[in-house]
Amino acid sequence: VGSSTDWRTTAGSIAGGLRCSQVLKTDGTLWILGGEDDRGELCQNNNANFSSPTQNYGSGTTWNYVGGGELHGSAIKTDGTLWMWGYNGFGQLGVNDGTQRSSPTQVPGTTWSKVVGGNAQLTIALKTDGTLWSWGKNDWGSLGHNNQANYSSPTQIGSDTTWSSVRVGGGHKVRAIKTDGTLWSWGKASTGELGNNNKTQRSSPIQVGSDTTWKEIYGAFENAYATKTDGTLWSWGANSSGRLGQGETSSHNSPKQIGTSTGWSAIIDAGYNRGYAITAGGGL
Repeated sequence: VGSSTDWRTTAGSIAGGLRCSQVLKTDGTLWILGGEDDRGELCQNNNANFSSPTQNYGSGTTWNYVGGGELHGSAIKTDGTLWMWGYNGFGQLGVNDGTQRSSPTQVPGTTWSKVVGGNAQLTIALKTDGTLWSWGKNDWGSLGHNNQANYSSPTQIGSDTTWSSVRVGGGHKVRAIKTDGTLWSWGKASTGELGNNNKTQRSSPIQVGSDTTWKEIYGAFENAYATKTDGTLWSWGANSSGRLGQGETSSHNSPKQIGTSTGWSAIIDAGYNRGYAITAGGGL
């Protein structure tokens, strides 16, 4: 993509959406990749299409973390402020209304640390104090507030202050890890993708098993992948096309280890019916 060699490679530097992606450069600028823009998701203060990387409207060199979204974008600056743009039909921009934006609009607060925008028209974000917040569409309880009401402004999920990371998977489900290494999930569960040994929908966080060694989680449309601190790789949920990597095509309602290797380094991506991971030796 172009000839630039200054794209940032650290966590939170690239985030994909339905029709565009957000990418950071080492100089703190934010760039949009994508071609279709009838909802303002390209962040150019218009609805023009672009076929090459374009710097976001308003420029700036203090962007620090990008979170993506289905038809909306999200990004955090070095001062801890959170900014969003794009489609807002369910309040997923977090600015207490349903009005679409085509340029960055600040969400209240100044202590945001991570943000993820799911393809279910919702947004979930972490603050530096370890609290977890969500807003937007909630028809499967995926906002974690023990109901199915939509929210147009950030609302804290419970009262815990030990959340460490969060991922929004396709199809209205969320998984998160706490600082104590426990794994939690909520939302839609039609294929057992929440990992709770059943197919029951949850509208508030429920712990996955009792293990305290979860390291990284990555959710796909109907399944999930995770690594543990011992270097093992796990998967669960729907398994058509063998997407769970288990050597068979049976679905699993709870985490099942992939093989016996303890040399897994990171989960790279998870598509509709496939997964990608890297070993400690650099193998893909």
